[in-house]
Amino acid sequence: MALEIARLRREARTLTAMIEIACHGMHGTAKGQLCPSCQALLEYALARLDKCPFQEAKPTCAKCPIHCYRPARREQIRAVMRYAGPRMLLHHPILALVHLWDGLRKPPRPRR
Repeated sequence: MALEIARLRREARTLTAMIEIACHGMHGTAKGQLCPSCQALLEYALARLDKCPFQEAKPTCAKCPIHCYRPARREQIRAVMRYAGPRMLLHHPILALVHLWDGLRKPPRPRR
């Protein structure tokens, strides 16, 4: 299981936090709870993260050379990140800063 790697566990925590923030703000759910749509998106995103071919060398999704999300899911996660990204500094400052730091990494070259 890929989520045994610390880098990917942190990425999973970041994804979960962002989706929770967006769901609470956009759909009015209680803190720590997700609507069915956001729960499905989180499960999908965690499954994609678990199967990431880059593992510990994984860049942030915005800089990844491989687009592993289906187009509809990609639009959903973009909307979540647009909403939750600026709010992450208030709710989860350490995760936000580490995510920004990870974004400075050069993306790996995809295998052929």
